[in-house]
Amino acid sequence: MLKEVFVNLDWILFFHFVGIIIGLGAVTVIDVMGFFSRRSKKKTQDTIAAHHTTKPLIWIGTIIILITWAIMTYGMKLEGPYLIKGILLAVMIVNGSVLSFHISPRLDKLIGKKVLLPKSLQIKIGASLIISFISWWLFVILTVWMI
Repeated sequence: MLKEVFVNLDWILFFHFVGIIIGLGAVTVIDVMGFFSRRSKKKTQDTIAAHHTTKPLIWIGTIIILITWAIMTYGMKLEGPYLIKGILLAVMIVNGSVLSFHISPRLDKLIGKKVLLPKSLQIKIGASLIISFISWWLFVILTVWMI
């Protein structure tokens, strides 16, 4: 019943795009800042401060996407683009969890210190940036293609 109400009013697709815009917007901001902060102590501190704003926005967008995707696929056999979007969503959640619960606490320890990120942390963040970029943009492309 809930699915038909949302689908008939096209609200579900609207909120799906809202989630994408919020999440991808915040991901893009922090990824770009992280990329440019690799060699600047000042930009590193700016990025660490910004991640406290972008992290909740990324999770809000991801949760909206998860809920709308679940409603859109409720009762369906997951195959084709719906399955791929589900896998991408799982990748985004795992990647976000690593960033939130493994990387973020290490960044918090560097607040106020005029240092560059350690190489090991830069490599982890770089790998996460690539995973994030690919998964979010493939999700967007599939969503637009499916309309």
